[in-house]
Amino acid sequence: MVVSLSRLYLLPTSSQYPAVNLLRMSLDDDIRQTEGFKNVSLGNVLAVAYATQKDKLTFLEENDKDLYIKWKGPSFEVQVGLHELLGHGSGKLFVQDEKGNFNFERESVRNPETGELISSWYKGSETWDSKFSTIASSYEECRAECVGLYLSLNQEVLSIFGHEGADAEEVLYVNWLTMVRAGLLGLEFYTPESKSWRQAHMQARFVILRVLLEAGEGLVGLQEMKGADGQPDALITLDRSKVHTVGKGAIQRFLCKLQVHKSTADVDGGRALYEGYSEVTSTGSHDFLRLRETVLLRKEARKMFVQASTRVKGESVELVEYEGSAGGLISSFVERFPEDAEEVEAQLLELSKHDARYWS
Repeated sequence: MVVSLSRLYLLPTSSQYPAVNLLRMSLDDDIRQTEGFKNVSLGNVLAVAYATQKDKLTFLEENDKDLYIKWKGPSFEVQVGLHELLGHGSGKLFVQDEKGNFNFERESVRNPETGELISSWYKGSETWDSKFSTIASSYEECRAECVGLYLSLNQEVLSIFGHEGADAEEVLYVNWLTMVRAGLLGLEFYTPESKSWRQAHMQARFVILRVLLEAGEGLVGLQEMKGADGQPDALITLDRSKVHTVGKGAIQRFLCKLQVHKSTADVDGGRALYEGYSEVTSTGSHDFLRLRETVLLRKEARKMFVQASTRVKGESVELVEYEGSAGGLISSFVERFPEDAEEVEAQLLELSKHDARYWS
């Protein structure tokens, strides 16, 4: 189940699992294979998270910034719906149970990559997570993201979400544009010292960026430059005329490989594929290590939830709102407690001292 403020998506789930476990079901692949799953999307949180001022929107052309601001919400709703329901919700695992029975026809099912009969599968108590271990989470997120990108090209799918005609084209363009930009932004979560990724989704989006760059033919452009402030900057572009052709073909081929390795428990092949695209180096057509420094330099300050306050003016009450920053948070506190400010400050300092041991 994907829950937002405007839509509710449902897939079957088994009544034998108590409600307290419903969020967890979306993470357990062995349960998804036989019982179903539920997912939650917090639309009110996302609305704030993706509210960005144009002058703070990085790495995009001016025209793309306007489109991004207008269509980011609708396009993300399409992507998250497809990602959760048909991404995580699809993809059979070939299994031989403890009794030796198979859940597929060994004599007829063939590997679409090789044309040969299936030669590997999950055995007994083996699961996706136990086999693919350290890459399982990010690999699965990448697979689901690819499903979302691929299906967002389908006009019938877009119409289900309420998008038709020219609006539908804008939604799918911004969806793909958002993904390649997210791949660049994801470099923030790569640690060069240990050559490791700290966030599964960001690694997945970087992998997709690599795949689409590799597709060539001018589909995705990524160039380094100097910003108006003289500091390093970057620009990422997407040729919308090639999304339905070059982009679709690239994602289709990559998604097929991801799924084949997952379905057949081919750990060696899956790891080689995924870790290869996950590499962040300074060699090749793009210096991703240098681009990472640019991403960190241009990083937007993390948004903060700041509570509004009220004040009486004459016979009416006014709502006072503050900037979503540390300064706004302080102003909110100061103006909310004008009469007992010193007492509140003393209490806050005491709490700060009490918690200090956790941050030292």
